[in-house]
Amino acid sequence: MTLPADHPPPLPDRRTAPPTRGRGAATGAGGPSSAPVVRVLVIDDHPVVRSGLVGMLTAEPDLVVVGEAGDGREGVALARDLAPDVVLMDLRMPVLDGVGATTEILAAPGATRPRVVVLTTYETDTDILRAVEAGATGYLLKDTPRDVLVAGIRAAARGETVLAPTVATRLVTSVRGAGERLTAREAQVLALVARGLSNPAIGRELFISEATVKTHLLRAFAKLGVDDRTRAVTVAIERGILPGV
Repeated sequence: MTLPADHPPPLPDRRTAPPTRGRGAATGAGGPSSAPVVRVLVIDDHPVVRSGLVGMLTAEPDLVVVGEAGDGREGVALARDLAPDVVLMDLRMPVLDGVGATTEILAAPGATRPRVVVLTTYETDTDILRAVEAGATGYLLKDTPRDVLVAGIRAAARGETVLAPTVATRLVTSVRGAGERLTAREAQVLALVARGLSNPAIGRELFISEATVKTHLLRAFAKLGVDDRTRAVTVAIERGILPGV
């Protein structure tokens, strides 16, 4: 069909137009079509989850999935090559986990760095703190409703912090109780208790006296609010201080 000479040419459909580089690049004037295009990189080791995320995000007119990776190492390479605005990052993956990948992505040289939003099923204090300390902008859970996840990606692209409500509560509680965290040695002693070692055996393993072992345990008990070895291990696992055994 031939358009009249004074009729402007039709604008391309943004869902099929080439992705716009750069955070906050405008794509039009007025209305929903003027929303900035957000370039997203999806990193998750589960193909079904990854495919579902890609399909869901692709349906949003202002989100463009520029790539996907199945492990942290591949994700770091793609983040370098594709320059996404937001990286949606799984936490526990082979080769390189989400925290390691986040650290490397944000340490890479460049004028702009992507915002990293962790999307995981895990919400232990240790997982949350490691991700935040690595520089993650957001921490959401995989049961997050679609609209909340999409809004979170847009907010992260604007530089806002995005936290699931339960994660925010855990983070605040953890920060308030930072003085009560186990020391590295206390956690080490407790890990050996979890393996079934006696106090003398722990002392031999760590080259410390049995009395020192008892001191570390008593301090750990006080910080965890427990009064026996079994309960100490259970609480430490629940809080993510120790891995499940």
